[in-house]
Amino acid sequence: MRDVLQTEELVIPEGVTVALKARIITVTGPRGTLTKNVQHVNMDIRLAKGRDSKVTLAVWQGGRKHVACLRTIKSLISNMINGVTKGFRYKMRAVYAHFPINCIIQDDGHAVEIRNFLGEKTVRHVNMLNGVVITESKAQKDELILEGNDIDMVSQSAASIHGICRVRNKDIRKFLDGIYVSNKGVIVEED
Repeated sequence: MRDVLQTEELVIPEGVTVALKARIITVTGPRGTLTKNVQHVNMDIRLAKGRDSKVTLAVWQGGRKHVACLRTIKSLISNMINGVTKGFRYKMRAVYAHFPINCIIQDDGHAVEIRNFLGEKTVRHVNMLNGVVITESKAQKDELILEGNDIDMVSQSAASIHGICRVRNKDIRKFLDGIYVSNKGVIVEED
């Protein structure tokens, strides 16, 4: 059954500005600017300015899957707001049983080189996506820290590192070696 009108609202916090033009959303905050193009989703996106500015999303005559896009776009804008205010941090741990995995950070934290995975001579190279910086943890051995404002870029960079270190042609229940995401969080902690 189609609903005549379904809406979602998202309150914009202080210190963050949201701009809309032809379903291209630009969010600016203390950590930078993020832009997303959501022209592929057919919905009304309106910006109410004033004392408490908010974004209103509306779908007219939408089916079940079309209405589900409301919450998706709301979450996307919410993640953009969190990105420009707090930032995103993913921690990854290198896990190995025998051959120690060597992770060498290159290009001022914009690329990582993985050597000696399962004792192989192959050198694996992963470039970080736009706005993502990778560093080695000072507190923990064999830990990599990925930081950035865009959660899509940070999580995809972590997935690329994890994916390039998958065990092939062996029993993965026995060979648990790899680089895994151990923690997801924000850079700026709230008081």
